[in-house]
Amino acid sequence: MNNKVLVETSARHVHLTQEHIEILFGAGYQLTPIKDLSQPGQFACAERVTVVGPKKAIERVSILGPARKASQVEVSFTDARTLGVSAPVRESGDVAGSAGCKLVGPCGEVELSEGVIVAKRHIHFTPEEAQEAGVSDKEIVQLKITSERTTIFDDVVVRVHPNFKGAMHIDTDEANAAQAFGEVYGEIIKK
Repeated sequence: MNNKVLVETSARHVHLTQEHIEILFGAGYQLTPIKDLSQPGQFACAERVTVVGPKKAIERVSILGPARKASQVEVSFTDARTLGVSAPVRESGDVAGSAGCKLVGPCGEVELSEGVIVAKRHIHFTPEEAQEAGVSDKEIVQLKITSERTTIFDDVVVRVHPNFKGAMHIDTDEANAAQAFGEVYGEIIKK
């Protein structure tokens, strides 16, 4: 059994529908990939937006492509406080009843009635990687990062799909707390 997994920091970012891309950047606009991400088919874009909350705005927030079925904003709890919103901890795509915000681009604005979340800690695995690690889809595990501030993360959901690649995603608050900088690996602890 291989219970080691790469730990990556997922900084604040936005996922957009094609409709919202065109409102923010212009009719027929296509996002400009500048860097492939660890998950196959996912990429960081050259374009940025401003996320506006009731309290403050955060400028130059990254957009991740490709276009999605629903727009959402993934932030840390620190970001949520800065914006002045109460963002729930959710898996990506689960935005029903979450906080809203305004997105501002060079050509327009989009008012999201919901969509601001703090992403639930998760591990991406292919079916083969999950089998090798002895875990299954939707299983909840712990993950230990050994550093100067060794940290055990609880309530980590395993997500298994053929298009995934083995990596755990935590937000910037969590990475800072665990001193998870650079190439870091964690150890899965089964509950």
